[in-house]
Amino acid sequence: MPTWNAAWRAQVLPELAQRDWDLIVVGGGITGAGILREASRRGWRCLLLEQRDFAWGTSSRSSKMVHGGLRYIAKGQIGLTRDSVHERQRLLDEAPGLVDPLGFLFPHYQGGFPGPRVFGGLLAVYDALAGRRNHLYYPLQQLRYLMPGIREDGLSGATRFFDAVTDDARLVMRVLGEARIDGGEALNGLRVVELLREDGRVIGLQAEDSESGQRFSFRARAVAQATGAWADGLRRKDGREHIRPLRGSHLLLPHWRLPVAQALSFMHPQDRRPVFVFPWEGATVIGTTDLDHADSLDHDARITAPEVDYLLAACVSQFPAAGVTRSDVLSTWAGVRPVVSTGDDSKQPSDEKREHALWIEPGCVTLAGGKLTTFRLLALEVLRACAGFVGKAVDDQGQAVFRRSDAVLPLDLGPAMRLRLAGRHGQALPRLAALIGELGGTRIGDSDTLWAELALACDEELVLQLDDLLLRRTRIGLLLPEGAAAELPRIRALCQPRLGWSDARWGEQQQRYLALWANCYSLPAHS
Repeated sequence: MPTWNAAWRAQVLPELAQRDWDLIVVGGGITGAGILREASRRGWRCLLLEQRDFAWGTSSRSSKMVHGGLRYIAKGQIGLTRDSVHERQRLLDEAPGLVDPLGFLFPHYQGGFPGPRVFGGLLAVYDALAGRRNHLYYPLQQLRYLMPGIREDGLSGATRFFDAVTDDARLVMRVLGEARIDGGEALNGLRVVELLREDGRVIGLQAEDSESGQRFSFRARAVAQATGAWADGLRRKDGREHIRPLRGSHLLLPHWRLPVAQALSFMHPQDRRPVFVFPWEGATVIGTTDLDHADSLDHDARITAPEVDYLLAACVSQFPAAGVTRSDVLSTWAGVRPVVSTGDDSKQPSDEKREHALWIEPGCVTLAGGKLTTFRLLALEVLRACAGFVGKAVDDQGQAVFRRSDAVLPLDLGPAMRLRLAGRHGQALPRLAALIGELGGTRIGDSDTLWAELALACDEELVLQLDDLLLRRTRIGLLLPEGAAAELPRIRALCQPRLGWSDARWGEQQQRYLALWANCYSLPAHS
């Protein structure tokens, strides 16, 4: 598999634009990556184009949960829940260290809804769909050991069940890596300007390169749009269905400030929406909101001051003794969910169903909506819709998304770190092992990220901007204070030569990154 970096990109881009493609995928989030993965394994000549960076949109700014959608049962979406719990188990089995089980506790307070019996009944359906019992009720005495510090006024106990958690951006990179091994190609920094049509049929597209400003035309038998909240931009719209962008925002705290070993799922006291406090990457997340996103989709989404207050109020309601305030927040992120609406925007955002939709015109299929957990099934549905245009059949024997790697990592890293690295890097492990031998197994600051992972990303993960490296290839921009500002001199020493950037380019990128972090990943001004 050829090196995947900016120098390679600049060399091959004109040649890739001359090829005759079976399928071009537009959108480099988890759905687009999944489509490329499933097409490449079937021998399709396939290319993915992403306007910004892989996972730049929703797929690096989700709630990080791989779950079956427990609340969808109450909305009657049994099929969506069944598919989700089966795909969740597949990912747990195939990608340990990247997709990991996470216990969830749902507390029961006197007079609260749902109570233990109703919630237990809901979980019985959930477990039946998954094919295994996965929940248990804990009285208050035992709960104190499972979730120290939880508010005890009126608390009778809690029900524990299991879902899973992931690093969503790394999940996208793993899926893209598997697709590339099978011959698929993926490029970031290419914004699709328009779809090309002949006689009413889409026959390709024109894209603009963010690096050079050049425009390239690509021809394909089919185009699959997997652009999430951006899905309405290029397609020919008919009917009443459209994308309703909904923003979900999160706070990240240092783990020591609110140490939790599992997730707490509870109803917000203000509006009875489900919210979470859960461990992630050695820190603690509070999320999420669910609001209409009125800002331009061309800019990074950001949390608002009222959302900060809302999430802090949720935390205080369940952990009153912790006294968590704005000053404890390490970083924030906000993502935009691509929810398909039937046009009734008077509905509350949380009342919109999370089902997906396919919009088809000759030569082009647009996928809207959907869930991270079911990305494989969504990809297969898109391929079946494209099959007639491409002239190829699509079968499914349930093949694994991820290959296993036999690479050996240094034993002194410890079993937990070796599992983590195997999950996040898969087939790139031999190269990572060599870099660990060269640079050592030291971590960056208080994070679990190794300096060798940063080097690997520069060498072989198509980094075009500094935020690609610090917010998506690694997450140290979220996990370290001030976006890892204190580490930037050492990051520069390691990464600037590998990226081939001049001093001027590095200075420009660093300034841009710090401004982006301050504007979109830190706390907004207090209202």
